[in-house]
Amino acid sequence: MKVFSSKYTFDYSWEEVSTANWRKYCPWNDKSTHVIAVDTLARKVDSATGILRTERLITCTQSAPAWVISLLGGSNTSHVYETSYVSPAEKRVTMCSTNLTWANILRVRETVTYQPDLSASSPGHERTEFVQDAKITALCGGWQKIRTKIEEASIERFSENARRGREGFEAVLEMSRRVFGEEKEREKAGVK
Repeated sequence: MKVFSSKYTFDYSWEEVSTANWRKYCPWNDKSTHVIAVDTLARKVDSATGILRTERLITCTQSAPAWVISLLGGSNTSHVYETSYVSPAEKRVTMCSTNLTWANILRVRETVTYQPDLSASSPGHERTEFVQDAKITALCGGWQKIRTKIEEASIERFSENARRGREGFEAVLEMSRRVFGEEKEREKAGVK
């Protein structure tokens, strides 16, 4: 098993980040063109805690080499199952995802959290901490060398995708701030 960990601080409030999170895979994000569809499977608010729990299926194009696809079977699309928890009381978003495609060969478990970064925030300038952890396990039986190579290559690719994902989400956050700001100005001016 290989582990990937990353921490980053977004220069946006938790409210902005938690709202824009639902638009992460929209046209504003030119770094996520591999995402074909995001389907919401279930959504429910726990009446006791106020936590919003959402289950989604994310469909992506997969850039695995053609020889890998022909050897292992499958197609150039992959599926990821994501469960997210939004706690307004704690100001925390937690997202847990796992791959469904080729899960019998490679297991990827990712957890992401967004919460206010109180150490880096000041009145009128709030920031949000992003923490990302992934555990990648190749399930190749007793072939340790092959398993290690697969895990190392997967971690390298995951790291690259994580960097591009942060860059894309920054673009979504910037556009969201601008669009919501323009809408607030129209409301103040009484324009519909």
